[in-house]
Amino acid sequence: MSGQSEVYSATRDTLFSKNNTPDTTHALTLEWVYGRTPCLPVLTLQDLDQQVVLYAAANVGVIYNHTSNSQHILQGHSRNLCALCVSQDKRWIATADPSPMVLVWDSYSGIPVCTLCDCHPKDGLTDLAFSQDAKLLVTLGTGQMQHVCIWDWTNDAERPVCCLDLNPSHGFQKHIVFNSSGSELLSCSCSHVLLYSLEQKSLSCFALRLRKGGGQDTGRSGSMCAADGALVQTGFHWSEAQVLTATTGGSVVVWDVSEGATAQKDKVSVCHLQEAPFTVMTVTDSYLVTGDTEGTVKFYGRQFLLLAFFPDMNLDPVSFISFSSEASAGLLQDCPIRKEELFIRNFVASCSGPQVVHVNAETDEVRTLLDEEPEPIHALCCHPSRPLLVTGNNGGLLKLRDAASKRTVSRRRFGAQEQITCVTYDPQGVLLAVGLSSGCVHLLDSSLHSDPHSDPQDGLRFSRHSIALLSFSSDALHLAAADDGFAVTVFRRVSESAAWESLGRHRSHFAPVRSLLFGLQLDSTQPRLLSLGQDRRLVEYDLECSSGPRLSLLSTERVEQRAVPLSMSWYPPLSTEQFILLSTDQYKLRLINSTTLMSRKLILGPTYGSPLQRVQVLPKTKPEQSLSYYMAFTTRDMVGLQILPADGNPFRSQVQIAHPSGVSSLSAAFDGRHVVTAGGADCSAMSWSVSTQALEAAAALGGTHMQPFYTLLDGGRHGHFFREMEDFFFYIQLRHQGTWTEQSRQICACIPLSEVSTMMRAAGHFPTEQEIEDMLNEVKFSRYADTGRYVTELDLEDFIKLFVNHRPALRGTTEEELEQAFRLLRGERATMEREELLQLLQSQGETMTEDEVLQSFSSLLELSEDHSPDRSPDRTPDRTPDRTPDLSPPTGSKSAVPAEVSLETLAQILGFSTASDSPPKDVKKPLPPH
Repeated sequence: MSGQSEVYSATRDTLFSKNNTPDTTHALTLEWVYGRTPCLPVLTLQDLDQQVVLYAAANVGVIYNHTSNSQHILQGHSRNLCALCVSQDKRWIATADPSPMVLVWDSYSGIPVCTLCDCHPKDGLTDLAFSQDAKLLVTLGTGQMQHVCIWDWTNDAERPVCCLDLNPSHGFQKHIVFNSSGSELLSCSCSHVLLYSLEQKSLSCFALRLRKGGGQDTGRSGSMCAADGALVQTGFHWSEAQVLTATTGGSVVVWDVSEGATAQKDKVSVCHLQEAPFTVMTVTDSYLVTGDTEGTVKFYGRQFLLLAFFPDMNLDPVSFISFSSEASAGLLQDCPIRKEELFIRNFVASCSGPQVVHVNAETDEVRTLLDEEPEPIHALCCHPSRPLLVTGNNGGLLKLRDAASKRTVSRRRFGAQEQITCVTYDPQGVLLAVGLSSGCVHLLDSSLHSDPHSDPQDGLRFSRHSIALLSFSSDALHLAAADDGFAVTVFRRVSESAAWESLGRHRSHFAPVRSLLFGLQLDSTQPRLLSLGQDRRLVEYDLECSSGPRLSLLSTERVEQRAVPLSMSWYPPLSTEQFILLSTDQYKLRLINSTTLMSRKLILGPTYGSPLQRVQVLPKTKPEQSLSYYMAFTTRDMVGLQILPADGNPFRSQVQIAHPSGVSSLSAAFDGRHVVTAGGADCSAMSWSVSTQALEAAAALGGTHMQPFYTLLDGGRHGHFFREMEDFFFYIQLRHQGTWTEQSRQICACIPLSEVSTMMRAAGHFPTEQEIEDMLNEVKFSRYADTGRYVTELDLEDFIKLFVNHRPALRGTTEEELEQAFRLLRGERATMEREELLQLLQSQGETMTEDEVLQSFSSLLELSEDHSPDRSPDRTPDRTPDRTPDLSPPTGSKSAVPAEVSLETLAQILGFSTASDSPPKDVKKPLPPH
C-alpha cells in the first residue's frame, strides 16, 4: 500500500480515469444530476483534450466532462449551494452553503481538503473568491450587516486571518474579487464599489460611491461620479492602477486608484460603450470582457477599443463568463476590428436561459455543453420496462431522457402558462398521461406525440383545478385523475381503438388527495380504485356501476384517528394476506387489509427529520432476484431505502440528503436498481443507484432478534426502564390472577391479551380506545391467516415490539399536543368553565361516563375516599385483607377541579410542565396524610 496522498499524486486526468462503478458502501449513491442552479456560475476547469466544467445543482457541485459525458459529484453540503469558485490554476474548488459552511476540494481527485464551519454565523454568505496564488480565500457575508473574512485555508485555520464589518449604507455587496498581488480586493453593490486593502492581517476598505446625475461630494467616504444605471460587476485593470465597473446603462466607470485610498473624484471617468445593458463583466489577460442582455460577449482593449465580439451564441442574456487556464486554448489570428494578432482564450458562457455554451475563440465554434431549463421540476416518471425517464417543469416543457446514456431523446412544450404537475406511464409503457396546472390531461405516446384517440389540442379537460395525481389501471383501460379541488375523475376506454370517455367525477374528499391507486378485485381481473386523502379517509369507487357525470362510491373508511395519512402503496406479497401500506405524519407505517380495510399492523417508520411523504416498493425483474423486497421513500428533503417486511427495526433503513429545499417527486426504475427524485424549486432531478447489499449489511450490524428493539428503550436492555417493564409484566399477572388469593400462583412468560392496554399505560403510553382496539386486533389476528387460530396472549419480547411501534415516535411533544387540544376545546377564550369541560368529556369524541370522569380526576388529583376534601386527612384508613376496595368516585372530585380551567391548570392536573414558572394556585389538591 502506498503512503502517498491521493491529492498529492493526482493529475488533471486522475478524476475521470477512475473506475466510475457505483459505490456499494451506501444503500443509495448519487449517480447523476439533471439540471443546475441557474443563479450560480458555470466555471471551466479543462479545455484541451477534455472539456470539463463545474456548476452547482441543489446541494452538490457537479464536475461535468462533456467529452466523455460523465459526472463527478461533490457531496458534502446539507443545504443548497449559495456560492462557488475556482482558483486561477483550476486546481482548487470552493463551495459554500448558507449554514454557513465552505468546503475546499481538489479538482484533480475530487477529494475535499478543507472545511470551514460557521464562516459567517449570523447570516451566511453570498460570494467567495481565491487569491491569485490560491493561498487565501475571501468570503463575503450576507444579511443586513455584511462581513468580509480572509481565510488562510492551507494552514487549517479555524478562524479567519482578519474580518471587516461593512457599512449597510454602501448597499448589499454581491460580488468580490482579488487583484493579482493578493493585497487588494474589490466588491460591488448596485450603487457602491468597495476597495479593500489587506496589510499584515488587517483589512480596511474605501467606498467608491456612484450617484445617478452627479453632484458635489461633501463627505470623505469616497469618490462620486455620474453613471447611467446600476452597477453590475467590477474588477481591476490588467496593467493600470484603475478600477473598472460596468453598469446597466452600457457604460464602464473608471477610477484611478494610483494613490490608493486617496482617489479623488476628478480621477473618475465614465465611458459609454453600447446601448444594450451590461449583465456581466470580467477582466482577463489584457482585455475587458462584457456580456449583455442581447447575448453578446465583447472584448475591449486599451482605451476601451472593441477588439472582438461573439454575437451569435444564444438569444438569452449572458449571466457568467469563465475562461480557460490553458495557454494554448484559443488563438484568434484575425481581428475583425483591428488588423493585429490577438490572444483570446476559449471560454464558457452561461445564460439566464437554459443554455451553457463553449466558445472556441480561434474557430468561432459555439458548442452547447448544457441545455437545462431553469424551471422547477415537479413531475417525473420512469418507464415501466425501458431505461427512460420523463421530466416536466413549471415552464410547460416535457423531456424524455435516456437514463442509460443520460441524453435527451425528445421534448414537447405545452402552453407558455401551463405548468406540468404530474406524469405517469401506463403499465405497458405505451401511453404517457401528463397533468397540467390548467386542469387538463394530455395523453401522449412513448415518443411524446399526441395519442391519436385524444384531442391533441385540448386533451381531456374536466376541471378548473390543477391536476395533482394520475394513475392507470393494470389493463390501461382506465385512467384516474385527482385535482386540487379534492375531486377524483375516472376515464375509460372501451377498446384500444376507441376514444376516452368520462366514467364520472366525485368530490370524495374535503382535504388534498395524497394517493390514487388502482388494484384488482379479489379473485378477479376487474380493476378497483382507491384514493387516500389528508381527511383520513380511504375511498373505494364503484367502477362497474358508474356512468354519467357522477362517480359512484363503494365504501368510505376512516383509516386514522389522530394521524394524517401522507401516502399509500400496495404492500408486496410477503404473507397470505394482501395489504395496503400507509405512511402518516406521526412517523408510522400502517398495514390495512385490502379486503376488509381493517387496520392490521402499526409500525414505527424511519425517523429522519420529517415523516415519509412518498413510498414506492421497488419492482423486481426476476422472482429470484432477492429474498426481500425493498421500499424507496422520501421525507421532506431526503431519499431513503428500507427493507421489507417493515417491523420497526431502525437499522433496516438508510437515507441520503437529496433536495434540501424539498423533494417534489419520486420514481423507481423498471429494474429496481435506480430511483429518481425531483427537487422542485432547486430546478434539478437526481438519479440514485440502489445497493441492497449495503443496506442488508448495515441492518446486520444493528443486531439480530431483539437487539435493535432494545436500543429503542431508554437505557437499553440493561437499563432501569427495561427492569421496570419486567416488573410490570409480572405485576400484571398478579393483577389478572387476583390480588387477594390463597391459591398457588402460576407465573408464566406471557400475559393475556386483555391486559395489554394496562401494560401499555404502566409503561407510559396512553392510547385511545380506538388505538387499543387496533392494538388488540393486531395481536389477535397476527397468525390467523397462517394457522387459523387467534393469538390470546403475548410474551415480553412481543410486547416490547408492540410498545416501540405504537408509542409516539417523537417524545417530548406532549405540551404542544395539550395546547392544541385545549385550544380546540376553548376556542378563542383563555379559560373554560369546569362544567363545560366535564360535559365535553362526556359527549364528544370517545365519550366517558360520569363515573369514569370522576374516577379519572380522582386519580389525577390523588384523591381517595380516605383523604378527599370531604374527609379529614388525619383519619387512619381501615385496611384489612378481607375488605373489598371501594372504587366508587370520591365525592370531592368535582370540587377539586377549579371553576375556571386554564391551560396551566389542566397541565398541572395532567402532570405536564408548562411555560409558566409558577404553578397555578387554583387546583385544590389535598395535603398528604400524616
